[in-house]
Amino acid sequence: MQSITSSSYAVHFNQRAYDALNTHLSEKTYSKIFILVDENTHTHCLPNFLAQVRGDYDFEIIEIESGEENKNIETCTGVWNALSELDGDRKSLVINLGGGVLTDLGGFVASTFKRGIDFINVPTTLLSMVDASVGGKTGVDLGPLKNQIGVINQPQMVLIITSFLQTLEERQLRSGFAEMLKHGLIQNKAYWEALKKVQDFIHIDDLIYDSVVIKNEVVLQDPTEQNLRKILNYGHTLGHAIESYFLESKTHKTLLHGEAIGIGMILEAYLSKELLGLPEEELKDIKSTFLSYYDKVVFSKEDFTTILSLLKFDKKNSHGNINFVLLSAIGTPEIDITIPDELYEGAFAYYADH
Repeated sequence: MQSITSSSYAVHFNQRAYDALNTHLSEKTYSKIFILVDENTHTHCLPNFLAQVRGDYDFEIIEIESGEENKNIETCTGVWNALSELDGDRKSLVINLGGGVLTDLGGFVASTFKRGIDFINVPTTLLSMVDASVGGKTGVDLGPLKNQIGVINQPQMVLIITSFLQTLEERQLRSGFAEMLKHGLIQNKAYWEALKKVQDFIHIDDLIYDSVVIKNEVVLQDPTEQNLRKILNYGHTLGHAIESYFLESKTHKTLLHGEAIGIGMILEAYLSKELLGLPEEELKDIKSTFLSYYDKVVFSKEDFTTILSLLKFDKKNSHGNINFVLLSAIGTPEIDITIPDELYEGAFAYYADH
């Protein structure tokens, strides 16, 4: 696979990724190289990763706990302290080896330590390969509120090594697949149709590549999310509110990111039909496709009310307006759409209806 060039870095795949890393490390004179892992990637990914590194480097391994609930400033403080105690300086490098939580947090830590040090992202989940690894968004959650604190800052490179997918449970693979489906909905109907045929989430290297190309093309045109890049948030306005609600709930099982935004994409497809005339058959196609991959979630009236109250924290909001990305057709998104309050209940009712 050819590397994909972004604004100031490249995304490399598989063996080419290791070759690019080895070249980079040999050309740079980093004072210290830190590898940030969680307990899962420490066990399942780090040994294979280190076996491919050529040269005599004294890596320092820093481990954090996995899970969205640990994507917060407290975890950052622990990593900042570890970097300081291990003599990290402005000429240090952080390699983030993990999923989206780890690469988001690790990128933020590196971007703010000593006012910014180099970092490399090595995404190990399908979600982080096709989403979190591209575009330079870094950051953490503020309580249950997703990605409220962060900066946009580009890595030195992104290394996508698809063999790491073999370490994942099926549920995690399905979660990442939701972002790929989103790429089809917002940019390319033919890609959406190809994705609908997928049953085996391991042998999809070419589709992963296509997703990275789609996201990279959008980010290159709008790196700081002033206009076009907002389309990448399709399904995320309601999806993030749902994810935040379930993260804090004492009675509901926590949803993975892709599971929550999958619901969000169905809800926002319904809103798209009502406001932009998304064809009925395309709405049905979107709903049936997501429900073929993800279990339906039952929402109570109390759930519905609390989820809607969380919408005001969405990052795309401005001047008091809750701004949505909707579809006039599959492959044709529209940004900055405001929703009449009375339509939300109909969206949830449509999702619940068989």
